[in-house]
Amino acid sequence: MAQIWAGTDIGKTHHHCVVLNANGERLLSRRVMNEESELLSLLADVLAIGEDVVWAVDVADGMANLLINVLLNHGQQLVYIPGLAVSRASAGYRGMGKTDAKDAAVIADQARMPRDLTVLRPDDEQAAELRVLTGRRAELTTDRTRKISRLRGQLTSMFPALERGLDLRNRGPLLLLTGYQTPAALRRVGRARLTSWLRNRKVRSAGVLVEIALEAAEGQHTVVPGQKAIAQLVHSMAKEVLVLNDEIAEIDELIEDRFRQHELAEVISSMPGIGPLLGAEFLAATAGDMSRFGSADRLASLAGVAPVPRDSGNTAGNLRRPRRYHRGLQRVFYQSALISIRSCAESRRFYERKRAEGKRHTQAVLALARRRVDVLWALIRDGRCYQVAQPTAACG
Repeated sequence: MAQIWAGTDIGKTHHHCVVLNANGERLLSRRVMNEESELLSLLADVLAIGEDVVWAVDVADGMANLLINVLLNHGQQLVYIPGLAVSRASAGYRGMGKTDAKDAAVIADQARMPRDLTVLRPDDEQAAELRVLTGRRAELTTDRTRKISRLRGQLTSMFPALERGLDLRNRGPLLLLTGYQTPAALRRVGRARLTSWLRNRKVRSAGVLVEIALEAAEGQHTVVPGQKAIAQLVHSMAKEVLVLNDEIAEIDELIEDRFRQHELAEVISSMPGIGPLLGAEFLAATAGDMSRFGSADRLASLAGVAPVPRDSGNTAGNLRRPRRYHRGLQRVFYQSALISIRSCAESRRFYERKRAEGKRHTQAVLALARRRVDVLWALIRDGRCYQVAQPTAACG
């Protein structure tokens, strides 16, 4: 049993640490800078109070990374309490105000109570790299989606027929917009020259794209106010999206390379629907260490694919989707389930059986995702690749 609990409210430049004893008495309250020397000094002072310490934080990555690694590198026990849980618990403590010191005391007090908290452990270098790379890819894809939406908005304001005809997720339409944006410009260049221009840039199905563009151009002869400025914006934004596409392709290669080097890569990618990207996201979220979760049920709960009860009074058996879960893990299991429905006959049969039971599409996919958690858990536990029949030999 721990003798003291050190709760730390995480901040960007400073953290606040409060230490409580078994009676809830405050033994230390200090604001420290988020730099190694200050954190080591705090660690030494807390250990001087008592060597049997449980540290607790309300942030498990980002601005808490240095503190977490300082503590783990010195063999300290560290648990994570979600910020939402801390916020709700604060309402039960005296005082209406909110300060870093109060939040740190609440974190320490919540850790002091016997409960099932997430224990933070050191990550291996491969999992840490995959977390950084997949996080960067998510940022790039978000930026690309935002820019495409803005590009569509500008194009619609000037040339709505062309916007409707183009799929701006593809390279060809984006290249077209870097050269020609207005109906008049497309009519002037003509079919032959436009086709040649696109083919010289290695655009697939250039002829089809040319027909779509010229048909839209023939249908609009009105020049909207500000067309020249809009055309310049469309040109610039199309080039920006192409640059983002190149960056995403480059980081995808890095992610695949790092994923293939992981010892569990062959086991994870043997599951239908899980390729290098989803496999990398799974390792980034779990480090491939199933002992962190204890059971497949807990992993499914964290991934948000296990329903939770919402019973009250005479109402029983009322299940709903969880509100707290790991978005990245849910994406891995939900997206891979969708892909497996198309690529795996066994997954397709399971999905169709759930649909025949009256479940909606999303419910059936979630049911399949939940089932796949159990399968992947067992594969990693046993070190075996996925097979439709009972596996007889370890992979690798």
